[in-house]
Amino acid sequence: MKLSKYILPILLILATLACNIGTTGGTPPASDPLEPASTSTDIPLTETSPPIPATFTPIPTLTFTFTPAPTETPTQTPIPTVESLKAKVIADKLSCRYGPGAEYLYLFAFNGTANIKLVGRTDANNWVWVANKDENNRDNNCWVNAKFLEIQGDPKTLPIVYPGLKLIVSPYYPGPSWAKATRNGNSVEITWEAVPISPGKYADELMHQYIIEVWRCEAGEIIFETLGTNYPAIKVENDEPGCSVPSHGLVYVQEKHGYGGPVEVPWPPHE
Repeated sequence: MKLSKYILPILLILATLACNIGTTGGTPPASDPLEPASTSTDIPLTETSPPIPATFTPIPTLTFTFTPAPTETPTQTPIPTVESLKAKVIADKLSCRYGPGAEYLYLFAFNGTANIKLVGRTDANNWVWVANKDENNRDNNCWVNAKFLEIQGDPKTLPIVYPGLKLIVSPYYPGPSWAKATRNGNSVEITWEAVPISPGKYADELMHQYIIEVWRCEAGEIIFETLGTNYPAIKVENDEPGCSVPSHGLVYVQEKHGYGGPVEVPWPPHE
């Protein structure tokens, strides 16, 4: 009786297990590996096939070459030269001097409204050379300041004659035998050998014993000027860098009969 009590439940359990074993289409276990997808439709992959290398086609690099437009080089048109120009004096009296500056010896004066003929100029200031004859009809040209003239034409078209012309030579005094110069920034101090002259050799009380001709640079241009002094030293206040022509200078001794020298100034360069 007790054994039959357990046999019936055991038979029921076995019958249930038999039904489950025969069932198909169940959910696959979570540990089943996914079958890899084919990487190519042309070449099948096998365990012995070598890996297919990846091929990359580089994007072409575009190179741009910049060709600048041609630039025109400015050319300076030379100023035509004329032989002479007519002019009229517009000052009451106009001094005509041996050299192109107010420091040179006085030759004579033109009266106001005088008509004159200009035949030359300097290279770097506004003094012009006037054609003149002496009492023996010999050439005795002299220099005037163009700002006191009414000129028929452009004075820059006159030929440059100074430097080039020689000043009248003193029969009594030579020029200095040496000159020196030192620079302090844009200022230049010039010294030279002293050449004393006698009081009787002064043309007047305003005459300076020494004449210094200076070609100096200012704002990119060479400026010519004359300086006068009675001492063997002088300072040029402004000589700038930046000119295509080097600055330079000359020292003369001046007395009423003419000029001794000149001696060239060894001009100090800019640092």
